[in-house]
This record gives sequence, C-alpha cells and structure tokens, in this order.
Amino acid sequence: MYHFFAEHENIHDTYIDITGSDVNHIKNVLRFVVNDELLISSGDNTDYYCHIAEMNEEYIRAEIDRVDENGRELSSKIYLFQGLPKGDKMELIIQKCIELGVYQIIPVAMKRSVVKLDAKKADSKVKRWNAIAESAAKQSKRSVMPEVTMPMTFKEAVKLASKLDVKLLPYECADGMDKTKRLISQIQPGQSIAIFIGPEGGFDQDELDTAMEAGCEIITLGKRILRTETAGMMLASVLMYTLEE
Repeated sequence: MYHFFAEHENIHDTYIDITGSDVNHIKNVLRFVVNDELLISSGDNTDYYCHIAEMNEEYIRAEIDRVDENGRELSSKIYLFQGLPKGDKMELIIQKCIELGVYQIIPVAMKRSVVKLDAKKADSKVKRWNAIAESAAKQSKRSVMPEVTMPMTFKEAVKLASKLDVKLLPYECADGMDKTKRLISQIQPGQSIAIFIGPEGGFDQDELDTAMEAGCEIITLGKRILRTETAGMMLASVLMYTLEE
C-alpha cells in the first residue's frame, strides 16, 4: 500500500484531502483510480487507511476506512547529531537512519569536518536532504515526517542535546562494551535520545570535553573502527531493536 502524508488542516472526520505534488504523483505516475487504497499519516503517529473517493487537478479526496492511533514510531525520539561528512555520504546517512526510526537529523559542523557550507549552499543542501528524508519516510511507512535541520556548530548542537534525556557519543578510543550495553539497556520508553557521530576525522579533544561537561556518555561500539556513515546507522539499529514494541 502506497504511503503519503497530509497536513492536519486537510484531515477531517471521515475523509482526507491530499494536495500539492502528491496529486500529480498519484494520478499520473502511479495512475491510481477511484477506490484504490492509500495509507496516509498525519505526522503525529496516527495512520489512516483510506480509499480514493474523488480525484481532480487540485486535490485527491480519500475516505477514511480505518484509523490506527498507535502508529509505527518508536517509543523514544532519536536525534542524530551528525558531523558533516564528505561527498554524498550525508544522503545515505539520512536515508538509512530515517528507515531505522531516527526522529530528527542535525548536521553539525565540527572542527575536523572537511565540508564547509555557507548559508546559500546549506539552504540548498537542506532542501535536498529533506526531500530524501521524505522519500525514506514514505518508503518505510513512518507515521511522522522526520526533519533534517539547518547545520549548526558543535556548541549549538550540545546546547540542543542538553535538553534530551540520554546523550550517547561513540568514540573510537573508548573501551568497555559493558558500559555501552548497560546504558542502552537502561533507556526507558519515552526518553529522548541524542546520538553524536563525528566526521571522517573524528572528534577533537575540545569537542569531547564540551560533550562530557554537558552530560554526554562516551561509549564504544566495539573493537572495529566504523566509518562515519556506518556508526550512526549501527547505533540506530541497536536502539531500534531495543526500543521496538
């Protein structure tokens, strides 16, 4: 069943109106017709199982057949603070981490990040990244639309993460897998989780000190060194497995 998102103002008691670019996609790409079924999400962890009742150039009206208020989201919101990587690695990170249940992705300019984005480039990149996030959310049938924010500095990222319940920072020089397992096992349903992932060059010592002062737990992901595009996905996978109900 194909999956779409709808704005709250377009969701009514018995029907939902789909507007925007999805109208053309449904009509002319998928070539759906009246009575074809759709899965529509509201963005607040509620899913609507519908069928098409009416189609025109401006909107598609879908009648609601069944409502699932439990949605498909994890009990905890995971925030990925990703050090800006080189090339198109960020696109892969976004796609896979959205599939794994990450709630929000925050690109972070760190001292060892090779990529430097000015305001114009950042705006263009973020638009593309959010398009990738939307596509991944639809493909994986997420009940919310995850967001990729504008890039921020490491200090800004730590300040934002300070409001979250659990803060994990994998570091290649850390040891003690028992600590990693213990911290993950202690996460309670509903707790918000920050994951900090360094760029290709890793974290600078000043960044580690700043993170620890803000309450980040420095953990290991094992004896092998993982690439920046692998580390976040690995930890997100473990959290998904642990938190999935």
